[in-house]
Amino acid sequence: MGSSWILASLPFAIGIVMFGLGLSLTLDDFRRVGQYPKAAVLALLCQIVLLPAICFGLVLAFGLPPELAVGMLLVAASPGGPAANLFSHLFGGNVALNVTLTAINSVLAVVALPIVVNLSAGYFLPDGAAIGLQFDKIVQVFAMVVVPVVIGMLVRALAPEVAQRLNLPVRALSVVVLVGVIYAVLYSERENLLGYFVSVGLAALAFNIVSLLIGYSVPRLAGVDHRAATAAGFEIGIHNTGLAITVALSPTLLNSAEIAIPGAVYGIVMFFTATGFGWLISRRARRPVVEAS
Repeated sequence: MGSSWILASLPFAIGIVMFGLGLSLTLDDFRRVGQYPKAAVLALLCQIVLLPAICFGLVLAFGLPPELAVGMLLVAASPGGPAANLFSHLFGGNVALNVTLTAINSVLAVVALPIVVNLSAGYFLPDGAAIGLQFDKIVQVFAMVVVPVVIGMLVRALAPEVAQRLNLPVRALSVVVLVGVIYAVLYSERENLLGYFVSVGLAALAFNIVSLLIGYSVPRLAGVDHRAATAAGFEIGIHNTGLAITVALSPTLLNSAEIAIPGAVYGIVMFFTATGFGWLISRRARRPVVEAS
């Protein structure tokens, strides 16, 4: 699909996104888990354990074709995206907690993502053992995700002025990268696009809504305050679809346009649902409590 140079450049493109994340991080962001232990642990458990299990159930319920099923689970295993921080800021979430969760999720994804991809490929695809992420491919995912984050953190620690100047341009470039990656997927599969949207659109929408609700409701039921629960909701509902698409498309990783389709569809849907979700929970938080007489 597409030209070979575009495919070859995808890991570098997602590296720019992760480098931008690193520019916004310090070691204190990792230590901050101790300040919000309940919210952080619940959000991470939802992200790593609960979401893949729910996604698996939705994939079976919607009867998705094998490649699209693996693509949906790849999205479920992808960490929260940098856009989660923006939505959390817009709707009154605890942005510091968002930054912490994004940082830790991105590191944990190096382990969690290959496990989910390998299990789903082995279950849904007849040649899943050949398609999955073996050790050499896991090293590539590590280099694509963690190394740019570390470089960005080093730039911030050693040259904070440079990091400050780079922060906004890199963030803008990250948005361009995400839009470009989604466009590349949709354009390359334009002849089958309507069929793919019919097949995976409702499943992606359902999974997105469930992710947002679980991310907010589980912490709230456990007694976490509204701002921290809002942060968790956006962190779990807004996935790094650019990473999912890159892993799916890269010739040295999964090399499958079909597996990339759910990430592209989810990447479009999540911005609309996250906006509606943010409006609803912020409205609910502002609603006055009526005392019983």
